[in-house]
Amino acid sequence: MTEDVEITDNEFLRQFEFQKDGFMARIEYAQQERKIFLTKYEMPEELEEKGYRDIFIKAVFEEVKNRGISLVPTSPEIAGFMRKNRRKYKELLPVGINI
Repeated sequence: MTEDVEITDNEFLRQFEFQKDGFMARIEYAQQERKIFLTKYEMPEELEEKGYRDIFIKAVFEEVKNRGISLVPTSPEIAGFMRKNRRKYKELLPVGINI
């Protein structure tokens, strides 16, 4: 599935959101200076089964990349995605952080 998704940055709740078919996925974050810590990943099973997990995470990574800040994946799901796609996204990690 190579569908583009539209994510929203809900700054009040400090989370990236993705809505599809009446369901909402979210990735909570904490931002400190030039780093964003992705702390919690939640996606309804209905969206997960349709293959939106990687698409949503990629969209969030692209948003972080466009902002020109570093990304620290503290959620196990996000860290796992980073490990699988290390070559593509390693420039997003802060200096000295290895996943």
